[in-house]
Amino acid sequence: MWQRISQHPFPVEAHFDHSLVLAYAYPISALQMLIPDCLELDCFEDKWAFAAVAMVQTRKLRPKGFPACVGSDFFLAGYRIFVRYRSNSGRRLRGLYILQSETDKNHMRWLGNLFTNYNYSKVEVNADFTIGGMARVESPTTGLKLIADIGEHESISLPEGSPFPDWRSARMFAGPMPFTFSVNPTDVIIVEGKRADWQPRPVRVIEAQIPYIKQLTKEPAILANAFITNDIPYEWTRGRREPRS
Repeated sequence: MWQRISQHPFPVEAHFDHSLVLAYAYPISALQMLIPDCLELDCFEDKWAFAAVAMVQTRKLRPKGFPACVGSDFFLAGYRIFVRYRSNSGRRLRGLYILQSETDKNHMRWLGNLFTNYNYSKVEVNADFTIGGMARVESPTTGLKLIADIGEHESISLPEGSPFPDWRSARMFAGPMPFTFSVNPTDVIIVEGKRADWQPRPVRVIEAQIPYIKQLTKEPAILANAFITNDIPYEWTRGRREPRS
């Protein structure tokens, strides 16, 4: 019964005021041990695998169909790895494997851990997104600190050392991915994300101290890309469960 409750048992909808995503590149071997054996890393040029942090200001999150007034506004930081999964029907799905989630609201931590396997914790966070200007996100709880220029510019260079040759290639690992996967000893739970008019813009990262990313492996994390999206209606389907192969 508990497993069924925690497997995203109903569809959810929300509005994303801002979604800022930084993806970090690692050698494939560095991330392989962090995912279940039923998933595989989603790689670039058979050399690089990617972990990312998404910082999202969310409004009116609620079960789909409920009035917006019962929804919850909160900040979310989600840490994930880009993966692929071959379903039991043979479909090859591209998506994300969630490692850890952080929120600024206790009730979101409680509900998130009740209905998902996304490992929510409550943190203090100060987030300021100013369209046309700067974004600043800081958490005294975790030590996270991010400063980014999110203004609209004609040209922004890729982060120094990025494995991508251009922003078009980097966009392939910017999100959102179509699916999110949770894994328990017997099942894989597949949740599909649906959104409209998702048009990420590259941003320039001025400072990024992301302790969770830094401690993932002994290999240094290389900032590969950074994108922001604004003002997006979003929904997640009910989790679909299939036996783990």
